[in-house]
This record gives sequence, structure tokens and C-alpha cells, in this order.
Amino acid sequence: MFLFGLDTDQVSAEYTKRVIVTILVAATTSGATFAFTWWWARRQATRQWYAKEFLDRIIVSLNIFTDGALKIRTVLERSLDEVFLNKLAVAKVWAAARATTVENPVMPIAKEDRWFLLNFVLNAVAEHFVEGHIKRDAGLPVTTVKYALFLTCELVGDERIRKVRAMLVRRDLLENFPYTDTMPVLENPWHEDRIKTLRAASALYKKEPDNFLMLEVCV
Repeated sequence: MFLFGLDTDQVSAEYTKRVIVTILVAATTSGATFAFTWWWARRQATRQWYAKEFLDRIIVSLNIFTDGALKIRTVLERSLDEVFLNKLAVAKVWAAARATTVENPVMPIAKEDRWFLLNFVLNAVAEHFVEGHIKRDAGLPVTTVKYALFLTCELVGDERIRKVRAMLVRRDLLENFPYTDTMPVLENPWHEDRIKTLRAASALYKKEPDNFLMLEVCV
């Protein structure tokens, strides 16, 4: 049978060939994309490992002072993209993280950006303590603690590992830090770096309090 001067068998064969070619091209492209993505992710992970820089995640760290000792506990750990819901905000955090030093571990954030970046973190942290606020609203007994929240990128330990951290410390301790020239009992030797960070934060709070946001927690 002929259609517009063409053999239908030829048309069918040509159509089938084009479909097969399209499928092969799509499969090859997808395979190449997958291979490149895998290679790039592995390359980035290797670079981070040897550079000891882990700047794609944020750890919210609670600093507890009790019985003359410092205890550090993790409240949450997430990717930066999960907390800072904007690519430009993530870029600003990266830039500020890389600008920190051993002597100045608090992120040097531009004045006009401080509240916005800190508020992203505050919202993420507040989710963990909503139950206490509901109890308070219902008239049930709760304990209320006011914390200061700020962003750091400490260079920790002999290897100077970099990690983006949001610190929580009681506001009254930040206002009058009790270990300006002494050390509390430490759970680990490298926690001495944390005391240095908190000393720097306490000094900065007195000069530029807008580097901090206050978070009221009910439990």
C-alpha cells in the first residue's frame, strides 16, 4: 500500500528507527548526566574532607553551663538549603563563614542582613519547642528560658575543622559571661575552642547586639 507516494512499510520502518534513536539519545544523555552528577558530588565530598570544611550544613548547638562544667548538645542539624530558604541567603552564609578566623569565629554578617539570616534559623529552632508554648497558652505550668542565638563558623581542634553553627546560650550568661579568664570543666579538650567563641560572642554582644536574636523557649 502506498501513502502519498511512499510505501507504508518504509514509513513504519523509518518511524520505528526514529523512535529507537530518540530513546537511545535520551538514555545516553541521562546516563551521562547521572555519571557527571555522581562524579561532581564525590569530588565535592573529597574536597570538603581534605579541606576539613563542611559548609553545606548547619548545626544548632546548645551550650549548657551547669555545676561548673560546659556541656554541648546538638538541637538539630540540617542542610543550609533547608534552613535558609533562599539561594542568595545561602550564598551570604557561605561568604560570612569563610570570613571567620580563629580569633573571630562569629560570622561577620552585613548589618542589613543580620536579622533576616538569623530569623531563618530562629524559625527552624522554634519548631522544636512549640509544644511548650501550647502548654503555656493552655495555662499549664512550664519553665521559660531566654536564649541568645547567633551564627558562627569555628575552626575547631588541631585540624581546624570548619562547620557552620548556630549557637544557643542563655542570655544572662552572654551578658555576663562567667569564664572570661578561666575555664569550666570540659567534656572534651577541644571544647576549649567553644569557650573562646563564647567569650568573643559576649564581647560582641555588648558592642553590636543586632548580631544576635533572642529566643524564648518553654518546656
